[in-house]
Amino acid sequence: MSDRPRGLAGYATLSRKAFGYQSSQILYAAVRLGVPDLLAEGPAPVTLLAESTGSDPHALGRLLRALAVLGVVEEGEPGWFGLTEQGQPLRADHPWSMRSSLLLLGDPDTWRAWGALTDSVRTGEAAWDHAHGRPLFDHLARHPELSAVFNRAMHEGTERIAPALPRAYDFGRAHTVVDIGGGNGALLAAVLAATPGLKGVLFDTADGVAGAAEELRRAGLSDRCSIEAGDFFEAVPEGDVMLVKGVLHDWDDRRCIAILRSCRRSIAADGRLLVLEPVMPSGLGTPEAAGAVMSDIAMLVYTGGRERGVTEFRDLLAAAGFDLTRVTPPLGGSEIRALVAKPA
Repeated sequence: MSDRPRGLAGYATLSRKAFGYQSSQILYAAVRLGVPDLLAEGPAPVTLLAESTGSDPHALGRLLRALAVLGVVEEGEPGWFGLTEQGQPLRADHPWSMRSSLLLLGDPDTWRAWGALTDSVRTGEAAWDHAHGRPLFDHLARHPELSAVFNRAMHEGTERIAPALPRAYDFGRAHTVVDIGGGNGALLAAVLAATPGLKGVLFDTADGVAGAAEELRRAGLSDRCSIEAGDFFEAVPEGDVMLVKGVLHDWDDRRCIAILRSCRRSIAADGRLLVLEPVMPSGLGTPEAAGAVMSDIAMLVYTGGRERGVTEFRDLLAAAGFDLTRVTPPLGGSEIRALVAKPA
């Protein structure tokens, strides 16, 4: 008899995980319709929300009821719903917004790629390639709307850890910091804002830096930062500190070494390279480990890349002419650490 409650509890937990895709799509539908933004000023009736979103009132009411079960909205008066504290990041204007991340995760193209995970496990190749017949970044180049969502989602993820980097590493002795693959500049902006007098160079593909000038202007950093577009497999701008965040886990070892060798050719002799990535720990019993493992599976789906442990990073860096000198604690409560290296 005593085994039965434990068995039922285990079944209930497994059931919630098995049906987790439903929760993801419920959240996606809410942000796609713009419901959280309509609730930014306070609770509203289903009828008004349906009119504003062009939705069927009964179906929207059922969606809101599901959102309430997930804890992101709550029903006060009958038929009136408002955002909970947990639901606030669903708004586009929230400082820790997850809106673009959810739009990316729930997009039909992303959904289709995750459906090909079994193919990835069988072949070791990216599920995205199986689902769409081309690599992720080639696909994004052909679909500018999805590319814009992707770039905004990457920006959201960077904003959550960016303020922690200047606290973990002292940029005070640097002259020029180069953010390689830096997108619209959220990470570089945080470093420059925390380090008066430091100059910056933002480097990415032309699509990657598309919104960077406006982002840096809003941050008041246009006069301290230049923007360059190019291919980090070929060459990167010169600097004495280089940031490489969320880049290496997209690629296999050979291409990672090519990126790092580009950095080695352009970094100052006494410079420092900071690689910011999830780091796979030796055990699996911590939230940090869980985050790294799930990110590792995501890389298998999206690009065929992977997350790595400290020893693997040390070997990659050595192959490109760097010595790993330090690994910071996790940044901002995430699974991301900064691996600090110097030219060998």
